[in-house]
Amino acid sequence: MVAQLLDIVSTAAILYVVAAGLLLVFGVMKIINFTHGALLTVGSYAAVVASWYGLNPWLALPAAAVVGALLGMVIEYFVVRPLYARPLDAILATWGLGIVIGQLLTISFGRGVHFAEPPLRGVVEILAVDYSRYRLALVGVAAVIGLSISALLSRTRLGLDTRAVIMNEDLARGIGINSGRVRFITFAVGSSLAATAGMLITPLSSVDPNMGTPWLVNAFMLVLVSGSSLLSLAIACVVLGGAQVLVSSYFSPVLGGLTIAVLAAIILRVRPRGFANA
Repeated sequence: MVAQLLDIVSTAAILYVVAAGLLLVFGVMKIINFTHGALLTVGSYAAVVASWYGLNPWLALPAAAVVGALLGMVIEYFVVRPLYARPLDAILATWGLGIVIGQLLTISFGRGVHFAEPPLRGVVEILAVDYSRYRLALVGVAAVIGLSISALLSRTRLGLDTRAVIMNEDLARGIGINSGRVRFITFAVGSSLAATAGMLITPLSSVDPNMGTPWLVNAFMLVLVSGSSLLSLAIACVVLGGAQVLVSSYFSPVLGGLTIAVLAAIILRVRPRGFANA
């Protein structure tokens, strides 16, 4: 029972880390960034490269964050910005670009499966249960990411501008806020978070050019049921992530992999705003 509870908490934390960047972009720009999965994969390969060269695994964290931010700037400027008035086209463009990035990774690293060294090894005993030290660390990382984004949005000028754009972009422009700058920075930060998440989840799974796709699907469904609220996202990660753990444990890991998508569809059918007002 204790191990299962820890699995639920750590799985929710992992899902939160993966979905936070996607939620940030969706909240400001009202589009789903389908390059999110590809950027996550880029971050994963940063961890793989660090392992190849025998570097401290933690060095892959800033490397992934910087590369993700730079790619996000390029994508926003050349791909997304010209399509602000056509959000559906922007979604299709980011989907296609994600495929291109996946193919470039295949050319660079091959189709084979790779693994990376975990930054933390060993287990910790909690209530007579030995549990992965690294998975517990990810709970703290998720909390830091959530609190950092909240502080950025509530305690900085950029955050106040961002919140104004989220609530009413036309009014924000009317009072002198540069919404284009807000969008540019938001997309870069969201992309950086995607690559960072890829680096963080790498020790828990194998790495290949298509690894980001299932994570993107789960993150997409979590964002849909969360609206643009970080708190709603946390609730969704606990509820749907917990359901995934239970289904995987008592029925089948294959069914567990479908749990988030199926439950999210049911929740949106019954409650169109999802957990947004929770």
